[in-house]
Amino acid sequence: MATASTPASARQPIALPKIIAYALPAIPLAALTLPLYVLVPTFYTETLGLSLASVGFALLLVRIFDAVNDPLIGWAADRFRPRFGRRRSLFALSLPLTAISAFMLFWPPVGVTTAWLVGWGLMLSLGYTAALIPFSAWGAELATDYHGRSRVTGWREGLTLVGTLIAIALPFAIGFDRATGVHGLAALALVILIALPLFGTVAIIFTPEPAEHSRSRVNLKSGLAHLARNRPFLRLIAAFFLNGLANGIPATLFLYFVSARLGLPDARGPLLFFYFLCAIAGVPLATWAARRVGKHRAWCYGMLAACLAFAPAPVLPEGSLIAFAAICAITGLLLGFDLALPPAIQADVIDVDTAASGEQRSGTYFAAWSLATKLSLAGGVGIVFPVLAGFGFDPASSSETGAGLTALAIAYAWVPIAAKLVSIAIMWNFPLDEAAQKSLRGQIEAG
Repeated sequence: MATASTPASARQPIALPKIIAYALPAIPLAALTLPLYVLVPTFYTETLGLSLASVGFALLLVRIFDAVNDPLIGWAADRFRPRFGRRRSLFALSLPLTAISAFMLFWPPVGVTTAWLVGWGLMLSLGYTAALIPFSAWGAELATDYHGRSRVTGWREGLTLVGTLIAIALPFAIGFDRATGVHGLAALALVILIALPLFGTVAIIFTPEPAEHSRSRVNLKSGLAHLARNRPFLRLIAAFFLNGLANGIPATLFLYFVSARLGLPDARGPLLFFYFLCAIAGVPLATWAARRVGKHRAWCYGMLAACLAFAPAPVLPEGSLIAFAAICAITGLLLGFDLALPPAIQADVIDVDTAASGEQRSGTYFAAWSLATKLSLAGGVGIVFPVLAGFGFDPASSSETGAGLTALAIAYAWVPIAAKLVSIAIMWNFPLDEAAQKSLRGQIEAG
């Protein structure tokens, strides 16, 4: 039962239609995210003929650009206060650049060089960051209670998985083994070009601008000091980076592992689709577990179970379709925990800063979050690809054997497991639970 001391925002859950309207842009945003890390490296190396090392270096350059890009956009997302709304305005401005950049990157002309990948990759990075940071901050501020935030992120990440499935189904159904005509990535480019502005407009019109609880403004030096003193945030961002690296490496190597190590090239698309389809079921399971044991502990259980399920992958014999499909089903289900719970915890961590600094700086925090995400995914490309090349793995070869395949198998599964175990150790006794978050909201909303 609500009491007089219960914040008004906690007593009035957000209507489901508004949550869905807010979450809709996650579909096209996700449809351009997975291809950049999984399909684009494969397409630019195997189909367009660029070298593995040059593609890995190009994508690493794009992510280094984010080291400057993300903090600037995060700062702008908090300080830019037009009458239309500080979250909705910046998000609206980002949509054309993001849609056009994705179109150019996914539908390149024949004979492109690494410069095309770098140039349009930089533009897509700028547009995507300018969309994602205010979009994420918008969602974090829509709900202010511990479990309400899980509901918002659950819907957003569920639709993210729908977009991911579209990003898998279209390229593999049409095929992306040729550079001419309307290949699979080109069809996806057309979908994003239409859907991102359309769904973004729906969110802008039907989702309210969240209330701002800033009592003051902090300068850059003071703001960085508050961030550095936010110990729950530092623990969360470290765990999230390591878990992101653990997810990014196998995501980047998935197509190569299934094709070269398991010898099942025709199963790559169906297995990837099956993996993310299972993740959709994992999102409501994650929100249920969070209500039972708390968000951080539920996430730890999910990561631990994923480690156990993933461990046998490198020792599977060639042609192990059923066994690997079972691994995909279990780890896909547990991916729902990685998607739904950390962003909901992040929203709680921002409350620590808001209560201490007096300024609601969700944009700044999600900029750090976005940067950690991109750097962890870039590690899967910029570090692992050159290492595999050093061991002699060549994705263009039709007869890979020996050290190259062994390195591929170990990098695909056992290196990510090690990173996840460290992430679990960091988060196991995380201090910000439901009671602590409720107390923080009381301080913030009391002014």
